[in-house]
Amino acid sequence: MPTDVDQVDPAQTVVTPELERDAERAQARRGLLIAAPSWLYLTLFFAIPLVIVFVYSFASRSSTGLTVLENWNLHSYRRLFDPLVAEIAFRSFVLAVATTLICLIASYPLAYYMATRPPRYRNILIILVMIPFWSNFLVRTYAWRVLLGSDGPISQISQALGGEPIRILFTNTAVLIGLVYGFLPFMVLPLFAALDRMDWSLIEAGRDLYANGRRAFLKITLPLSMPGVIAGSILVFIPTLGAYVTPAILGGARTTLLGDYIVSQFLSARNQPFGSALSVAVMSIMLLATVIYFRRGARTL
Repeated sequence: MPTDVDQVDPAQTVVTPELERDAERAQARRGLLIAAPSWLYLTLFFAIPLVIVFVYSFASRSSTGLTVLENWNLHSYRRLFDPLVAEIAFRSFVLAVATTLICLIASYPLAYYMATRPPRYRNILIILVMIPFWSNFLVRTYAWRVLLGSDGPISQISQALGGEPIRILFTNTAVLIGLVYGFLPFMVLPLFAALDRMDWSLIEAGRDLYANGRRAFLKITLPLSMPGVIAGSILVFIPTLGAYVTPAILGGARTTLLGDYIVSQFLSARNQPFGSALSVAVMSIMLLATVIYFRRGARTL
């Protein structure tokens, strides 16, 4: 004979606050278990090295180039205000801003064109934008070294037309070209994502209210695509500010940027405290830019 207990419908079970809290704890434990490998990886290869760099920035350097973890001081941070560091930081900042602006100006029309195409053509264009990621970044940068050299195709075409040999390599222009080429897709994809989600009927409504193309763009398209503009600018500006590979390959001694200078402090000058202080300063700037993005751009995504 079935008892009353056997006849209880689970759907009629009363959900108490205690049961809800138990369910939340169980879900939190499952989430923590699933994320444990990621947390372990981030702790070992990101958090611990970051803490070491931060600690080393307060250390001292011996006469033999060894890092002395005693007599903590702010000497390395005071050196951040040296004229040489200020010059390198200003050059890096100018190149980062110029790279971001050029990428934005070049990417917006392309992203707009991609977002207004039929789906099948749109997918092809996305693949074309992502093709550079299929090859190694170092190899692609070395290819620009060949193109921009005094014996490269650009110089040969100039000479064939009766002009002088063109040597762009080892100049700020060469570094700028390499940075724009390397980080252009990081601007195109966020812009395309923002424009693709836009309600295009708003443009039609603006036209019905006698807005011309320019006014409709400034009042509707551009404001609605600002999350993509902000995201793309952050994705380009942050890595460009601390870029190392491109300036090292395409630049010269007169185009030293923050990335080159930090590496030289660790490898050549053997001044780990000062190199760590520079790294902390650059990471702080990047963190500030990221916070600005999340406060102003991500809320509108």
